[in-house]
Amino acid sequence: MSATIELPITGMTCASCANRIERKLNKLDGVQASVNYATEKATVDYDPAAVEPEALVGAVEAAGYHAVLPAEEPEAPGTVDELASLRFRLILSAILSLPVLLVSMIGALQFDNWQWLALNLATPVVLWGAFPFHKAAWTNLRHGTATMDTLISLGTLAAWLWSLYALIFGDAGMAGMRMSFDLIPEQGEGANHIYLETAAVVTTFILAGRYFEAKAKRSAGAALKALLELGAKDVTLADGRTVSVEALKVGDVFLVRPGEKVATDGVVEEGRSAVDMSLLTGEPVPVEVGPGAEVAGATVNAGGRLLVRATKVGADTALAQIARLVTAAQTGKAPVQRLADRVAGVFVPVVIALSVATLGFWLGTGESATFAFTAAVAVLIIACPCALGLATPVALMVGTGRGAQLGLLIKGPEVLESTRRVDTIVLDKTGTVTSGKMSLVEVVGDDDALRLVGSLEHFSEHPIARAIAAAAPELAAVDEFEAHEGLGVEGVVAGRHVVAGRPAFVARSLGKPEAYQGITPALAEAVRAAEARGHTAIVGGWDGEAKAVFVVADTVKPSSKPAIARLRALGLTPILLTGDNATTARAVAQEVGIDEVIAEVMPAEKADVIRRLQAEGRVVAMAGDGVNDAPALAQADLGLAIGTGTDVAIEASDLTLVSGDLNAAADAIRLSRATLRTIKQNLVWAFGYNVAAIPLAAVGLLNPVIAGLAMALSSLSVVFNALRLRGFKAGSTRAAS
Repeated sequence: MSATIELPITGMTCASCANRIERKLNKLDGVQASVNYATEKATVDYDPAAVEPEALVGAVEAAGYHAVLPAEEPEAPGTVDELASLRFRLILSAILSLPVLLVSMIGALQFDNWQWLALNLATPVVLWGAFPFHKAAWTNLRHGTATMDTLISLGTLAAWLWSLYALIFGDAGMAGMRMSFDLIPEQGEGANHIYLETAAVVTTFILAGRYFEAKAKRSAGAALKALLELGAKDVTLADGRTVSVEALKVGDVFLVRPGEKVATDGVVEEGRSAVDMSLLTGEPVPVEVGPGAEVAGATVNAGGRLLVRATKVGADTALAQIARLVTAAQTGKAPVQRLADRVAGVFVPVVIALSVATLGFWLGTGESATFAFTAAVAVLIIACPCALGLATPVALMVGTGRGAQLGLLIKGPEVLESTRRVDTIVLDKTGTVTSGKMSLVEVVGDDDALRLVGSLEHFSEHPIARAIAAAAPELAAVDEFEAHEGLGVEGVVAGRHVVAGRPAFVARSLGKPEAYQGITPALAEAVRAAEARGHTAIVGGWDGEAKAVFVVADTVKPSSKPAIARLRALGLTPILLTGDNATTARAVAQEVGIDEVIAEVMPAEKADVIRRLQAEGRVVAMAGDGVNDAPALAQADLGLAIGTGTDVAIEASDLTLVSGDLNAAADAIRLSRATLRTIKQNLVWAFGYNVAAIPLAAVGLLNPVIAGLAMALSSLSVVFNALRLRGFKAGSTRAAS
């Protein structure tokens, strides 16, 4: 019999760390582990008879990271403290690095003994500010691997140590020392120059990237927190006592007043009402409930008073099930291996090998140890990733900044990789393709019908009633108003006895025993036509006769059809996914130009649909706005949340479309692809300049001209290339593949 445990893990700095922990855990007998770098958790299936939970923690510790059993997991404030610590490290490093950069690069600022001030300012940055990188590099070394951290640690320490050597044993420490720029450098001249600004600035830039990444990851659990906050906090029991929801037990009977949230899953014992189930189903039409009907916790009672007997509490409720689905989908999503780490994994060993080879070559040819050491360290210095430190953060900063201006919020670099490969986009119907709100779309019958029935419906809280009332041109006085839960309303409007509601209810109220007696053929046909389209038909009558039919529906957003055409132009196949009935779904799909429809799907099944499409080899994007969409958004390769939707959906997604306009989905994918393309171009430039300068360093021709030129040009090319993203325009149908 197997068991499952979730271990929080700290100390990971990149996706390769997650892979290393995963391999270490999977070497244990009877263990199947999946480690997610984004959520910083390991989900482990293990055989309790073969492996103790403590052994799992030990395996993580052996890999060089820290894990705790769930019962020992620290409180959330620890995460806040960690983020605050990183922020303090970044701010102090930036304050110390700026004067070092200015005095090193601007000759007019170089006063006597300026280099010693630069050393005092840069040393805390390199040793304390960059400590997380040195620690990670040491861990990588112990396990025979190299990542971006290794390259940063090697480069910054090499630049700092060589500067220290030049200041103490070379001529760089003399009072009148200036950073000279000889166009034709002499061999070995690098022994008299320092590179403190390189070490300090690279550290600061990388710290900035890590801080913003940690800040984004801190919200990884916000989806689950938001889910829990959706439920009711207190509940009134049938005996009048008010208790907290946590105190509810199965079998307790509690009261749900109009407008209140249902405290937990249960069965209606007494009363009739319309319950807004959109939280779970995503559909705007309330569900009519009465004795014996099941209701779910956190849904809203839109009508009458209900007495409900609790059938599920705590972790067994439908809301808790959705929370588990979101967790499972986030944990199971394979983290994207960072491009910089992949390149660094090859680049670092090559640079180290070249540095050692340079040292050995010059010693072998009879050169002095000083010259050989100068050339060898110069190779490490020129390989220091100043532009590499800028490549991803600057492109992300400009890309995400431009996205924010356009109402597109991109969560992080892992998101960008997904946009490149996406070939299918699954669209939730309600609130994404449609407005998500009931509105009056047609009135058939008497010219005065809308004024009379709209006035009557104005006194009802039912969403369908509100839609009719909102469309009324003017409101008349109403007397003797009476609501019949789940059926309709009646009252005296402008001296007339008016009835509105379901056809059968109106017919009975008008003294007609059968549903369509007294309704003209034209009105009966209007009712049937509306129901055939999946719309809701409300009949209104007065003076003993049915006078009008009001057709209410969730209408398609005007932007949906052109948006879907743009998504097709980007090479994506659209699929409509909904919990609504097939008739309504097909009608909406036909209106907006979608060929494939998957209807009548429950929330748990939405994530299953995404998994099925992924199993078919598709790379799937999902666009949705409701709590019921959250598991599918988390499961998808790319989650697109409609910004007008719930916080849970937004937190579970990768991209947020603030405007709620589906057109923004195409813009988001285009911008993400453009940003990813810019990052890759930047990496090519960053490594290209450094690689080109390494041979010069190896032959002893490294001086401030070469180092400064390589670093400045590579950094400038990266920055200017990233700035091109500021010209990104929304609304184009041009593919950005």
